Amino acid sequence: MQQQAISLLSLNELIKSTLDSHLAPTYWVIAEIGELRAGVRGHAYLDLIEKSEGNILAKIRGNIWSYTYQSISRKFESTTGTALKGGMNIMALVSVQFHELYGISLVVKDIDPNFTLGERARKRQEIISRLTNEGLIDLNRQYVLPKVSQKIAIISSVTAAGYGDFINQLDQNPQRYKIHYQLFQAAMQGKDAVPQIIQAIQQIEDLLMEEKFDLLVIVRGGGAQTDLDCFDDYELAKTIANASLPVVTGIGHERDESIADLVAHTQLKTPTAVASFILSGFREFEDSLHRNLVAIERRTQARLKAEESGLTDKTHLITNLFRQKLNESNLSLERYAQQARRISLYRTEKEYLKCEHLEQNLKKIIDRRLKQSEDKLLQYDKTIDRLNPQTLLQRGYTKTEKDGMPINKQKLKIGDELVTYNQLDKITSVINKLETNEKQKG
Repeated sequence: MQQQAISLLSLNELIKSTLDSHLAPTYWVIAEIGELRAGVRGHAYLDLIEKSEGNILAKIRGNIWSYTYQSISRKFESTTGTALKGGMNIMALVSVQFHELYGISLVVKDIDPNFTLGERARKRQEIISRLTNEGLIDLNRQYVLPKVSQKIAIISSVTAAGYGDFINQLDQNPQRYKIHYQLFQAAMQGKDAVPQIIQAIQQIEDLLMEEKFDLLVIVRGGGAQTDLDCFDDYELAKTIANASLPVVTGIGHERDESIADLVAHTQLKTPTAVASFILSGFREFEDSLHRNLVAIERRTQARLKAEESGLTDKTHLITNLFRQKLNESNLSLERYAQQARRISLYRTEKEYLKCEHLEQNLKKIIDRRLKQSEDKLLQYDKTIDRLNPQTLLQRGYTKTEKDGMPINKQKLKIGDELVTYNQLDKITSVINKLETNEKQKG
């Protein structure tokens, strides 16, 4: 038999009465605030969700009426140091409400702030334990801080007050140290902070070969505790630990210590403290240089004094040795001079006798050679006289030439003019007849 139909309103009223009769007045529920919105009348509207590995398993609307919301929010903020907001895990006292028009929802009566603190601490400790097991907690501390950090990569928000304080302190340092820095912009709180900071670190890594940074600094001003929750993120902490530069953090107030601080090389509480830390490196290096210069000067003066004293002693010693050697050398020279004079006189006399003997022999040789030369000259004179054409002419011979050349050196022909010489005359003739000398030919 078909069931009798009822109206939707009747069904909703049935659901409401069933829930009212079977559910307890209130329940303590653990959930995450998915979204929190404040209404114009002071009421708060939120979505409560439960997740597992990033997947939403359950979801329901919730309401906090104005009077209750004021009380809950004041107590929560005074206990945790931060306001209620999306993303928080809470333990809330709720009652189930079903409205015929708006459906099912939860009315939040109270929220236990200590549970939220405990959840944050539990998650924080889980991340710290994981980083420790993976050897990341002290990894960045393997780097040796440069004595002077002259080139700094800064991750911050340009609008952050902490960044401005940090830069002013660097630029206006009394010692006028010159520090080069480059800002890599990133959100410093909220859901965009973690991916943007990680991206900024990666950008710095990509520029390392070109820019050669000495230090990576992450700074921001203080804020509510939950504003710093992004610095408790595992992926961010892992990226900081694996950075290729020593990382210095200054991201909170005195009472705050984030996981990012724990994995950094050096953690300081505020941006101004980071600036002071960097400048102190310059001052310590300058002081060290000054101390070394003073030490060098003192050692140099002491060494010069010792060397001067030693040099004086050595000068006296060398002078005495030199005088002694000089005296010894003078005596030796005198002996050598006397010996040389004796040898010279002996050799001079010997050479003189040798020269006299050579002179006598030379005179004999010269006389003999002169006599021989005179005899040769007489013989040459006789030969020259005998061969002299004038001598031949005096004996009756003649000399005949053609064009100044002896005729026996030329070929003659009829009509040639000849010149013939005897002792007294020069005779000119013309060839009228030529005959071969048969006797000479035969």
